Amino acid sequence: MEISNREQFNKTFSLEGKIALVLGGGGVLGASMARGLGFAGARVAIADYSEKAALEAAESLKPLGIEAIGIQVDATKADSIRACADATESKLGPIDILVSAVGGNMPAATVQADKTFFQLDEAALKRVVDLNLFAGAMLPAQVIGERMAKRDSPTTIINVSSMNALRPLTRIAGYSAAKAAVSNFTQWLAVYLARDAKSKVRVNAIAPGFFLTNQNRALLTNADGSLSARGNTIIDHTPVGHFGEPDDLIGALVWLASDASSFVTGIVLPIDGGFSAFSGV
Repeated sequence: MEISNREQFNKTFSLEGKIALVLGGGGVLGASMARGLGFAGARVAIADYSEKAALEAAESLKPLGIEAIGIQVDATKADSIRACADATESKLGPIDILVSAVGGNMPAATVQADKTFFQLDEAALKRVVDLNLFAGAMLPAQVIGERMAKRDSPTTIINVSSMNALRPLTRIAGYSAAKAAVSNFTQWLAVYLARDAKSKVRVNAIAPGFFLTNQNRALLTNADGSLSARGNTIIDHTPVGHFGEPDDLIGALVWLASDASSFVTGIVLPIDGGFSAFSGV
């Protein structure tokens, strides 16, 4: 891609005319990413297991001048993803950008003071892997990636991995393993869609570091809001010295979604304040 003037340069970062579907968009990070895509010019479908969360997130974007709709989806089921994609296409148009932000952990799949790894609940571990790997990457790629691969125009899939994929954290065995699989699958799918499917679909992932969310707040902070021992350890190993803010994800996401990264596929991009670069020494 040759860029010969400022207007053309600016256009490469624009998402004007693009349709984005954010799965898991009702959460703190997902909603921020949807807003960022909208500010870059995309029309946005926000899908979440909670219909209320999806609709509220979509409504919050409209006063900002962003065209958005909310859709309920169970991303653990291909038929539900298919219905979500159909609804997006009927209301907005063909999907150009898929952000797979579904994921999470469960207390029953987490090592506790009174529960060793050997005592973790089998069903909970399977649920965590199902939620993060299958719902968070594989099934959306099968359903929506197939539609993208049939188009002649460039499209992109952006998965959400984690720092746990690069440097597994203690206690969360299932979550770390599942996110590592998301990173591996992202690279596999990028090669498959480019070589085997001979499509114009690019596939990348972002790997957020540590952001305070409803999911991890109990692990990282005490009841009075101060940092827990685990929270302090994380900050000590994060060179910038603080947790990330949801909007810290937006710049990288828009770059990966736009033509500015047209020669980028198969990467997992850390957004972690330097956590992955620091040995602790």
